[in-house]
Parts: sequence; C-alpha cells; structure tokens
Amino acid sequence: MKTASRMTPQELAEASAHAMWKDDAASQKLGMSLDHVAPGEAVLSMSVTEAMSNGHGNCHGGYIFTLADSAFAFACNSYNQMTVAQHCSITYLIPGRIGDRLTATAREISRSGRSGIYDIRITNQDGMQLAEFRGHSRTVKGTHLPVED
Repeated sequence: MKTASRMTPQELAEASAHAMWKDDAASQKLGMSLDHVAPGEAVLSMSVTEAMSNGHGNCHGGYIFTLADSAFAFACNSYNQMTVAQHCSITYLIPGRIGDRLTATAREISRSGRSGIYDIRITNQDGMQLAEFRGHSRTVKGTHLPVED
C-alpha cells in the first residue's frame, strides 16, 4: 500500500474518504452514498424515507443538515488531515419530500492554516435547490493514513 506521501492529490482524497467511510455509521445507516470525492470536494446523496418526515409531511430539516454535514466532512478531510467542524449554518429554501433523492455537493471556498470554509448545496432529483449550508472547518492532530515512507 502506498503511503500518503507517495499518493497523488486525487488518490489521497479517495483513500482518506475510504478510511473515513468505513467507520461512518451515521452516514451509512441513513442510506447515504459517497458519489464523488476530490481534493476539497465531495458529493453525497440520500433518499428521503417516511421515517425522515416531520409533522408537516416533509423531510425533517435535521436530515438535510446531516447530509450536508457529511458532505462537508468528506470534503474537508480530503487532504489526510483530521478535520472537524468548527461552525455550520444552513438556510432552507424549499422542503424535501418523501421519496426525493437529495444530493449534497460540497466545495472548498478557502483553506488556510488550520481553518477552511466550505459551501454545500443540497438539491433534489430535479436539480431544485433545497438548502445552502456553509461549514467552517478546523484541522486537529492526526491523519487518516500513514504518512511516513
């Protein structure tokens, strides 16, 4: 197995995502799929089930937030540095419906020192934007993969 120092940025992003995914019970148990990862980017998707509905019969906002937060996590951890959320906010635009397939597309806006900013757009299967999420990240000690040669 290649060590992190011998990987291309894309290989590093994919290997970091694989290392995270195997222990990410929350994303997996909600039926999320990791559709794409690249340095500073990630796309995750999830189908809205009846169990995810709120008292209005729409997708509970917490599930939309969770999908966005997972995409944020995979995007900001794509450099083999343990990275956590420091602050997140979301603006809901339209409701998700039972049966919708939601996609969260995360992209890096800024990364400097130990801090990063990521925007995550959540859309449904028709491309309609449901929400916009912004996450501020902070790197902490540790890596996902070995770095020594």
